[in-house]
Amino acid sequence: MKTGLTLEHFFIAMGAFLAVVAVRLAMNQGHPKRWGSAAFWLLLAVTTGAGNKLPNELTGWMVLAMGVLAATGQVASPIFKTDVKAQAARAAKLGNRLLVPILLVPAVAIVGGYFIGSQLALGVGCLLGMAVALVLTKDSPKAAASEGGRLLELLGWALILPQALAALGGIFAKAGVGEEVAKIVSISLPVGNPLVAVVAYCGGMVLFTVMMGNAFAAFPIMTLGVGLPFIVKAHGGDPAIMGVFGMTSGYCGTLLTPMAANFNIVPARLLELRNDYAVIQAQAPFAALIWIFNVTVMALCVYPK
Repeated sequence: MKTGLTLEHFFIAMGAFLAVVAVRLAMNQGHPKRWGSAAFWLLLAVTTGAGNKLPNELTGWMVLAMGVLAATGQVASPIFKTDVKAQAARAAKLGNRLLVPILLVPAVAIVGGYFIGSQLALGVGCLLGMAVALVLTKDSPKAAASEGGRLLELLGWALILPQALAALGGIFAKAGVGEEVAKIVSISLPVGNPLVAVVAYCGGMVLFTVMMGNAFAAFPIMTLGVGLPFIVKAHGGDPAIMGVFGMTSGYCGTLLTPMAANFNIVPARLLELRNDYAVIQAQAPFAALIWIFNVTVMALCVYPK
């Protein structure tokens, strides 16, 4: 089904909303880092809403500027004062009706995906969900902007980390990092031993995932650098089994790294935990046990008997 609505409209809307967040921060005199935070969100607003109309070099410099602001500690969230008792009372009054706008988003995305495409349908679902939420709570659109801004401020710079890491994975692949990894591994480790090759591959998946925050970005590097040359070609390993346990080994790295911000840092921010690394600390023992299991099963199954 053809529609006048495009993803560009949603990007423009998101850029406008981010600009509102930047203005709110700039006007908040009690904010500990208001100018740095406002600059960060304003840069993100421009790159999101008008990025495809700007020169690539300019967009790149703006992204670097956001990185500098985050790295120098200029992006922070204020301390929000919340009336917990009032929130609990209101939630009890609304009850399970609060789930309606939440469930509406995936429902519209799934059904609408057959007609206008999944990404457009997801955007429409979010707008409908917000509209229904405002009707249920009898709040004004100003509340959506205020609370949405508060949520973004809590997330902070971690919001853009997944996109940045995905871009980094593409750069690594273009730069031929996989081939260099193969050279280093062949010189440093006795990969002529099948078990060592498995440990090197699974360990490398964890290491690169920890650095890049994404097992999907680490997979082509380690598979081209270690998996295919040493497990498949040198020892006749099954590439399907290798790929499965390689990815699950990478996921162990996801459990251990703050670079996987959407999994490990964002939940801590949303729950307003004092320690940003509390989620990682809780997951670390399980990550170690799962990795040992992956290596053991892969070593037993990947090579022909």
